Amino acid sequence: MLTKALLVRLDALPGKEEELAEFLVGARSIVMAEPGTVAWFALQLGPSTFGVFDVFPDDEARDAHLAGGVGQALGPSTGVLFSEPQIEKIDLLADKIPG
Repeated sequence: MLTKALLVRLDALPGKEEELAEFLVGARSIVMAEPGTVAWFALQLGPSTFGVFDVFPDDEARDAHLAGGVGQALGPSTGVLFSEPQIEKIDLLADKIPG
């Protein structure tokens, strides 16, 4: 069962909405190489509000993801593409995923 998740909210800086969307689409290739990231979703919640939701089997996988490529890419993009990201660590109570 999946027990951990992340919800990351990103508010694009004015005029950077398209670049942020492209950044998130490109991040998928990095996440594909992370075996502990079971599912990963890039979201557009509004005209300038974006997010990421991802799920993990345990704290170790979640921490590895935060320390991985996408997490490292967020740092230099803060203040360039988006304001300070809001990162929430979530405990999952139940799930339904294929296989």
